[in-house]
Amino acid sequence: MVTRQTIFDYIEDNYGVIPEYTFSSFPKYAALKNLQGKWFGLVMNVPREKLGLTGTDEVDILDVKIDPELGSILREQPAYLAGYHMNKDHWLTILLDQVDDKSALQLLDGSYQLVTKS
Repeated sequence: MVTRQTIFDYIEDNYGVIPEYTFSSFPKYAALKNLQGKWFGLVMNVPREKLGLTGTDEVDILDVKIDPELGSILREQPAYLAGYHMNKDHWLTILLDQVDDKSALQLLDGSYQLVTKS
């Protein structure tokens, strides 16, 4: 299981960025932007039912930009869903309570690289 704090420490150490809390209606939503201001991730807490999952409790998720082919492969696994409130082909939602640090951070790195090179 990967935590919000692990993600936040990682992006600060590796990319020199800190999360931005830009949504007044959702104070725990953290936008992850590269130094040019492009989003490469979004950490949110959402009710499981809004993700089509059973239960009413909230779960932490990470949305990352992803190559559509890789996304379609990953979405076959239960820890990965189409991007929540994002483009369903180009963004992937990761259920943080179902993945390990290494997997989540690799996808975060890929997302950072995708938005930084464009």
